[in-house]
Amino acid sequence: MKHQVAALILAAGKGTRMKSAVVKVLHPVSGRPMVDWPVMAARLAGADPLVLVVGHQADAVGDHFSSSADVRLAYQAEQLGTGHAVACARGELEGFAGTLLILCGDTPLLRGETLQNLIEHHRSGTAAVTVLTALLDEPSGYGRIVRDETGNVSRIVEHKDADLEELDIREVNSGIYCMESDFVFRHIDSLKPENAQGEYYLTDLVSRAVSNGLTCQALTVFDSDEIMGVNDRIQLAEASRILRRRINRELMLNGVTLIDPEQSFIDADVVIGPDTIIYPGCSVTGTTVIGSGCTIGQGVSINSCRIGDLCQIKAGSVLEDSELHHDVAVGPMAHLRPGTVLRDHVKIGNFVETKKAVMGPGSKASHLTYLGDAEIGSDVNIGCGTITCNYDGVNKHRTVIGDGAFIGSDVQLVAPVTVGRNSLVAAGTTVTADVPPDSLAIARVAQVNKDGWRLRSKEPKP
Repeated sequence: MKHQVAALILAAGKGTRMKSAVVKVLHPVSGRPMVDWPVMAARLAGADPLVLVVGHQADAVGDHFSSSADVRLAYQAEQLGTGHAVACARGELEGFAGTLLILCGDTPLLRGETLQNLIEHHRSGTAAVTVLTALLDEPSGYGRIVRDETGNVSRIVEHKDADLEELDIREVNSGIYCMESDFVFRHIDSLKPENAQGEYYLTDLVSRAVSNGLTCQALTVFDSDEIMGVNDRIQLAEASRILRRRINRELMLNGVTLIDPEQSFIDADVVIGPDTIIYPGCSVTGTTVIGSGCTIGQGVSINSCRIGDLCQIKAGSVLEDSELHHDVAVGPMAHLRPGTVLRDHVKIGNFVETKKAVMGPGSKASHLTYLGDAEIGSDVNIGCGTITCNYDGVNKHRTVIGDGAFIGSDVQLVAPVTVGRNSLVAAGTTVTADVPPDSLAIARVAQVNKDGWRLRSKEPKP
């Protein structure tokens, strides 16, 4: 029978140093709320169920995980320390017998592989408690690991409770543990708040195990960044920087060219195909998928878009919730708003804005155009300065342009209106009625020339 592992993720704290109306664990790190990262690491390590101990903004945290069948919530009404948090989770683990993986909700750099190693190390040593540790040159603020003559852990001393000799210890407590559930729930109620903080420390279970003749071990993590907790905006930025570096490294190893990885801001859920080139200053976020052989120019912002192969997104363009098919060119300085669909070989030029616009294969709008709530066929040419007038002050209306139509410069299409296939709308026309197929639409005031008007306008007034 497989040895069971459950995870407890402590996420009840407010995060006062964040100075935010948003609870700390919901602050985003590389496109995901901070708490998602330790939850994902626990899943990779094989933990099930996962019990999230919540307190501040418990409803918001619970709503975030409402669709996660493996996540249970335990409520810690008053934050009285890590030992108290674990005690609050007892009800959600009733009937569970196995290994408890205890994590912190503010450690977004923790890897699933590290937790797997911790579990294996814990089981191989038949320990009651195994703690993940790190060696730090500047250990200030962390609890210190005190080992006995055999190398096992004899106790963990919090920084505020440590004496001068203990403060010199460089091995620190990560706050991440493996413990056997029967041991935890047999002793958790015996913890006392006899410390500088007046809290129930989970670390006191180490001393409790030693006094009962049980073994406590430690596994030192290779990359000390993994145990870094996020307590303020400075640490949030640092954690994001480290995660970006991991994400960008993985992309480059899989065939993506990043001209300057340090200036490429790519979220964790983004997928990019090989031979795509990303220029500096780009932000690619959300659930964006980019195909192979694309070029993403300098300063481009892309959020939750699907982009096919061989597309070119030129400098300064902004794309949101849009879909681009094969060999599409966009920009420079274009803005694709949500609901835009550009099919194969479409061209969107500089200072073109689209919103809920579908453009068929081979169509183009090369510059200075607004296309909103529009359905545009294939091989349509949209001239410079064209506007779909889609909003009447109360409702939005659609413009339909048939295949092969030619829309001249400075045309206003007052929706709802349809331009038939192969029709031509002359420059400067305001279209207020449907245009039949194969027609010419022209609606502008006849030109009048007044000879000598310019000279007369300069004559002095009597």
